[in-house]
Amino acid sequence: KKSVRALAMPSFENTFVSGAADTLKKWQGRDGRFIKNFTGHKAVVNALAVNDDGVLLSAADNGTMNFWDYNTGYNFQKTETVAQPGSLDAENGIYAAEFDGTGTRLVTGEADKTIKIWKEDEEASELSHPVDMAGWRKKCLAEAKQRY
Repeated sequence: KKSVRALAMPSFENTFVSGAADTLKKWQGRDGRFIKNFTGHKAVVNALAVNDDGVLLSAADNGTMNFWDYNTGYNFQKTETVAQPGSLDAENGIYAAEFDGTGTRLVTGEADKTIKIWKEDEEASELSHPVDMAGWRKKCLAEAKQRY
């Protein structure tokens, strides 16, 4: 259950991210040194993808997708896929994910036997999707205290 199920390596730095039961871990590529945890999933992470803009996607068994800032680990968006009509609730998982060449569209392979193509919301702005900096700072401080 705690096994590593997904890996992603960005093109812009020598690091990689591993995905397992309910957490992501960022590692140094040169020597394998642990850098940080990305926490927030409530299910087993099956797929990871990262684009050149530093957006990391993690997708899980329960159909949830989390979008992270690759450098800071900030989880700036959460969404969930919908199984096609006639599918069981158990077929809500995402097993594969990759950004296209432009980095703006996401392709997912899902348990309901579908391939879905997602695009970014062009209407989204800082007003419609505000960043919770106070909550983010509180979380970072709590995680820093746990490390030592």
